[in-house]
Amino acid sequence: MQLHCNVPVSNMIAQSRPFGQRYAFVVVAVIFFCLLIAAGLRSAPAVMMLPLEESFGWRRDVVSLAAAVGIFLYGLTGPFAAALMERIGLRRTLLASLLMMSGSTALSLLMTKPWHLLITWGVFSGIGSGAVATVLGATIVNRWFKTNRGLVMGLMSASSATGLLVFLPLLASLAQSGGWKPVAIAIAIATAALVPLVFLLVPERPASIGQVRYGAEADDVPPTSPASQGNFLAHTLNTLRRAAGTRVFWYLFATFFICGFTTNGLVGTHLIAFCGDMGIGEVQAAGLLSMMGIFDLIGTTLSGWLTDRFDPRKLLGVYYGIRGLSLIYLPYSGFSAVSLIIFAVLYGLDWIATVPPTLRLANEAFGDRSGPIVFGWIVAGHQVGAAAAAAFGGTMRELQGNYELAFLIAGMTGIAAACISLLINTSKPAFEPEPQAA
Repeated sequence: MQLHCNVPVSNMIAQSRPFGQRYAFVVVAVIFFCLLIAAGLRSAPAVMMLPLEESFGWRRDVVSLAAAVGIFLYGLTGPFAAALMERIGLRRTLLASLLMMSGSTALSLLMTKPWHLLITWGVFSGIGSGAVATVLGATIVNRWFKTNRGLVMGLMSASSATGLLVFLPLLASLAQSGGWKPVAIAIAIATAALVPLVFLLVPERPASIGQVRYGAEADDVPPTSPASQGNFLAHTLNTLRRAAGTRVFWYLFATFFICGFTTNGLVGTHLIAFCGDMGIGEVQAAGLLSMMGIFDLIGTTLSGWLTDRFDPRKLLGVYYGIRGLSLIYLPYSGFSAVSLIIFAVLYGLDWIATVPPTLRLANEAFGDRSGPIVFGWIVAGHQVGAAAAAAFGGTMRELQGNYELAFLIAGMTGIAAACISLLINTSKPAFEPEPQAA
């Protein structure tokens, strides 16, 4: 085959990729690690909260505010990142995001005032990690897989649980022995290490290596997103406007708002501090989160398998119900070793198990072309809920001196989400698809 001098180097490299259609799983592996590191970054404020309080005298509501801003921007960036991946390319968007994540956490080593924390761990890390989030997994699934989507989305969603499993004990140990700075250094290095992996191993799409989506026939033509042409900002906002006119969008948005409120917003940000109030050390509390991560890795992967086979609405009803009851149980558990293990198992099994059925419902309602961007807005609801819970938990702790009421309220919202899930109806198209570009 003759190569012309005007062929980009990245395309020349891409043509030599092995494994055929199975190369999709190489892409999934790299993206899994990206999502894992992003989860580690977003969970870091939980182990930095007490060391920052000791080093600077900053109150927990101040640190919680920075965490809340980061979580909020993490979610708000998602739908725009999904459209940007179509407009300028997934690889470029992902590489820029990883560099921003690494740079912002490294820059935080120089901070001396609360607003420095807000800018580095709030604004910049929030925007950077927003493109390395659930919406990235959804884009990869739609681009690279025709079949087994639920299972693959479950595996990638489980990366956040694996992030807890791998990073929290290590970060907690670093924080306990050296304060908050070693935590920031570890995150900055880990994030920067992903840049060459993405550059070398992640093609733009299957066609870039002469393949079709996994499980597709040779003549498969994947749908082209309207965001690939024109103004991606206008398209992202227009997709939101059209989706917001449907009831199914608001049901999905509400349940995912509660999902964020009851997971990384409250538990992910405040559980270690809650355990600290009950006399449990940081490393031991981080170990509890790691145990939850193990069970979520199992539960979310199983959820993906179940999503390919059963009604996703009923799955969501079960998941949110179990989560709500677990959160209501925790304040009355006595925080003994046995009771905490019971909580870790029950809560851990469905920490992120809601993602595969929610993505399936979004794709059913809005189609493969608009589904990822609509799902991005639904994920934004998740992070708005998480940001609200991060700030709410810190405020309740300062006002009441404990976290009991915050966890009880979160548990009740979980029960409400279980009821809302059963009202979702995707039997009719949510809106007419935009004309596909020729």
